[in-house]
Amino acid sequence: MSSHISLVITGSRILTSDSIDPLPATIEIDKNGHISAIFSKISSFDSYTFLEKNQFIDAGNNVVMPGIVDTHVHLNEPGRTDWEGFETGTKAAAAGGVTTIIDMPLNSIPPTTTVNNLMQKTDAAKGKCWVDVGFYGGNDLVPLINAGVKGFKGFLIDSGVDEFPCVNEQDGQNSVFMFHAEMELVNGDNKSQEISDEILSCYDRFHQSRPQSLEINAITLISRLAKEYNTVRSHIVHLSAANAIDIIRKSKSDGVPLSVETCFHYLSLSAEEVPLGRTDFKCAPPVREKTNQEKLWQALLDGTIDFVVSDHSPCTLDLKFLDEKPEDRDFLKAWGGISTLQFGLPVLWTEAKKRGCSFHNLTTWLSKNTAKHVGLQEKKGDLKVGYDADIVIWDPEKTFEATPYMGRTFYGVVKQTIVRGNIVYNAENGGIIDTPYGDLLV
Repeated sequence: MSSHISLVITGSRILTSDSIDPLPATIEIDKNGHISAIFSKISSFDSYTFLEKNQFIDAGNNVVMPGIVDTHVHLNEPGRTDWEGFETGTKAAAAGGVTTIIDMPLNSIPPTTTVNNLMQKTDAAKGKCWVDVGFYGGNDLVPLINAGVKGFKGFLIDSGVDEFPCVNEQDGQNSVFMFHAEMELVNGDNKSQEISDEILSCYDRFHQSRPQSLEINAITLISRLAKEYNTVRSHIVHLSAANAIDIIRKSKSDGVPLSVETCFHYLSLSAEEVPLGRTDFKCAPPVREKTNQEKLWQALLDGTIDFVVSDHSPCTLDLKFLDEKPEDRDFLKAWGGISTLQFGLPVLWTEAKKRGCSFHNLTTWLSKNTAKHVGLQEKKGDLKVGYDADIVIWDPEKTFEATPYMGRTFYGVVKQTIVRGNIVYNAENGGIIDTPYGDLLV
């Protein structure tokens, strides 16, 4: 039996499938990268003399949890690799305790809309992934399902890139189940507001151009279609508009197969705080008011919102106009996307601990529900015998400052990230390891 063990993790705060709170435990991992045993006790290295010292991890008082499954990430390779490619993106994921990411079908060129395009994606990713990577698709449903994509994405408004057009109601009945939920009504009511050219660098100018009514329009349509075509679950990505929560809550109570995500930035940033010219905080839908943020938190806590993701959508500095003076940066023309892949855990934990949330809440929002969303619930998202040994070890009490979040101080520092039994990040031993152990989940 001992010859099958490749790694052992022990500690006083391990959150396994059977526990609500972290408890003393020992996890044994086999040479196939699966969790082979879990014991409710702390073990010593003396019990595993057949292992090398680097195969035994004493996590001490650090928290040991399932690795994060981030199911909304834009890695733009091939075609726009200078925005973010597989190597840099998956290294950032590993440094942030993320062990699995699911790549959106845009903004790479070509987009993941056909099997051939998916093959170009996977060819570009081979040998460059430090965490496991799955893929979403668009348009060509049955062939892409057979090829292993994890879901489909569509926009009800301009996607921002020409090669991935938006869909209409008729398309939505037959092709996609994940929706970027913003939509202008055909009759012109509730259209985005026309904003003057004054103060280009003022965030409120952009915020007003994407009112909550756009999300309400789209979510009303999605809820109706999800009820009518209820054999496939519909999903709302990156919810930002709290005024749509009642529609979602009603649909769920009626048994409509509908799930919802929100993002780290909507739960931590507010429109009132965005400084002049900080176009790095532009995303679509936009970050909204503090009162709106609190309602999103309430919906997350009561289960109306199912989980939290990054919507990591990077670009080059020039597309954010960050190479210009702050007063010259045009919020309306800047690329919309926030890069949070590496910082999701501490950003969420810092806000969650203010509200008395538990580590069990975190694993539900970041691992269990996201793994279930993409059909990986039998192998990822939990610390359970037979599951992939995808694990994050982190210190929830230690703080650090993150410049991208306006110099805020956050709680939670990742110590080690393990993907299928392989240590891919070790903060005390050089950070990211040299070998890309990530698998492609197709």
